Amino acid sequence: MSAGPVASMFGRGRDSAAGLAPGRESSFVYAIVRCGGRQSRASVDDVLTVDKLAGDVGSTVMLPAVLIVDGQKVITDSAELGGYEITAEILGPASGPKINMIHYKNKTGYRRRQGHRQKYTQVKITGIGTGKASASQKKKV
Repeated sequence: MSAGPVASMFGRGRDSAAGLAPGRESSFVYAIVRCGGRQSRASVDDVLTVDKLAGDVGSTVMLPAVLIVDGQKVITDSAELGGYEITAEILGPASGPKINMIHYKNKTGYRRRQGHRQKYTQVKITGIGTGKASASQKKKV
C-alpha cells in the first residue's frame, strides 16, 4: 500500500522518519519551554508569543526547559535539564484579541458591557545549549 502523493510530499511516508533518508540522523534541536503557565515548542530563531514579561526590548531572559530533543536523544530528566539553558531576546509587546462580555438580567433594565484584551510579549529564541550562565547577565523567568 502506497503512502500517497500528499504523504510523500510532506515527508510522512512509511519509510521516512521525520522526513530523513533511512540511516541518517537529525541534528535538529528543539525544546519544550515553560513560560507563564503555558508550554511552547521552541527552536533557535523561533519567535514565540508568551504571557507578558517584565523587561525592556532587547534584554535577554532565560526560559526553563521541560523537554529537550537533540536529534534522536530526548531529555526529560530534571537533573539533566538543569544543565541546559534556553535563552531568548525580548522583541516587544503584543496584544491578544479583544474579548467583549455583556451582562444582562431580564426584566430589570440591568445591562453592562465589559471588554478585555490580554497583553503578551514576543520573544526570539537565541540559543539552546549546555552550560551555566552567570546570574548577572541572564534574568530568570
